[in-house]
Amino acid sequence: MAGHLTTLYRCSLALLTDLYQLTMAYAYWKTGLGSREAVFHMIFREKPFGGAYAVACGLATLVEFIEQFHFEPGDLEYLASLKGNDDRPLFEPGFLDFLAHFRWTLDLDAMLEGTVVFPQEPMVRVQGPLLEAQLLETPLLNIMNFQTLIATKAARVVQAARGEPVIEFGLRRAQGIDGAVSASRAAYVGGCAATSNVLAGRVFGIPVRGTHAHSWIMCFESELDAFQTYVQVLPNNAIFLVDTYDTLEGVRHAIQVGRWLRERGYRFVGIRLDSGDLAQLSIQARQMLDEAGFTDAVIIASNDLDEYLIENLKLQGAKICVWGVGTRLVTGFGQPALGGVYKLSAIQDARGQWRDTIKLSEQTVKVSCPGILQVRRFVQQGQAMADAIYDIRTALPAPCTLIDPIDITQRQTIPVDTEGEDLLVPVFRQGRRVLELPSLESARLHCQEQLALLPPTVRRFVNPQTYFVGLEQRLFDRKTQLLLKARSSRR
Repeated sequence: MAGHLTTLYRCSLALLTDLYQLTMAYAYWKTGLGSREAVFHMIFREKPFGGAYAVACGLATLVEFIEQFHFEPGDLEYLASLKGNDDRPLFEPGFLDFLAHFRWTLDLDAMLEGTVVFPQEPMVRVQGPLLEAQLLETPLLNIMNFQTLIATKAARVVQAARGEPVIEFGLRRAQGIDGAVSASRAAYVGGCAATSNVLAGRVFGIPVRGTHAHSWIMCFESELDAFQTYVQVLPNNAIFLVDTYDTLEGVRHAIQVGRWLRERGYRFVGIRLDSGDLAQLSIQARQMLDEAGFTDAVIIASNDLDEYLIENLKLQGAKICVWGVGTRLVTGFGQPALGGVYKLSAIQDARGQWRDTIKLSEQTVKVSCPGILQVRRFVQQGQAMADAIYDIRTALPAPCTLIDPIDITQRQTIPVDTEGEDLLVPVFRQGRRVLELPSLESARLHCQEQLALLPPTVRRFVNPQTYFVGLEQRLFDRKTQLLLKARSSRR
């Protein structure tokens, strides 16, 4: 019998879906609804980590999933074995034959990776046959929700480091294998400089970093012997973990071995602190290193760091200049999921006429938005000022009035000739990719550029200012009309 890894990580991941996606697809196919043109959007509703924004991530993974998607014979055999509550097959052979020859024909538009995105904005728009768009829902959300969450956390941590390198150290406590690899990728997009995850380094080309653990020190009779032996083997990777026994004594031993390295033409790179009072220990260690002539030796810190602790350490005057952030980064600590959803917003009727759709809720934030949507970001004097959500079937007017979808008393008018850019770009047309995906480095740079557009008040961690996102007036009116109609029909 195939093992866990062989079973899960195959060429085909067509079964990476919820059963109800397949039962609905079967029902669409059986009733003839599957070929109806439909539009879905992915949005998230709440700002992650108590901040004001998220960083879109995961598009390249989604593209790879779509391009490799197919049902293998074993997938179809498994689906044929599924039974309904009458113990008869859930799917008929004709539908399984349809899946055997399945090919995408849909259109997909999305925000580029690294784009800053706000609640209620569509990150991805899918348009095409209803059956196809439905089948894409679960894997799309699985990929985009997690990577966007981790890229956002990374961006916050990197902001707290104020230009100093952040290394992602989270592999051993990540949520499984793909959770670790995807987190390393997303953290790099969010601004991390490197990872300890060698598999992620190989797959994505992310720089990898690491030296030794406490166990190396504990294998020797003395810490000094451990340091000395390590650099005899790896003189070009001389960073010492100094807190196995006594941190300041560990710094003295590192300095002693550092002198041995310097005499032989090698560089003593620095030390790592992983416990204790990181602020005070780093200050003392910095003084010791400088007095010994190692002014360029770095001090790396780890130990359950996040953006808040890094910010606090800086306020204390810590002399740390490289930050190793693990558990609280790759697990999205404090925000277990982004909460992105995928909602139907328009569907064609039997005559090919569009019918806008809306989902009702007692909670205003959960009422969906109708139409075929686009997001335009307006920039004034080099700073993002507002985002407009509008329907592409009606051109965005100038000037345009934007209305907050949650608080309709909040409105903003965008003056004529204000610079703006549409954020959803074509990725697939009729099932064929039309976008040359930016490199991971480009996505990382794009993230930095996007964050620089935000006012500092929006980027702050505590009580950030809300960035204005509004529905264009006609879209708002259309949503209100559908909302009132739907509510009246329920009486």
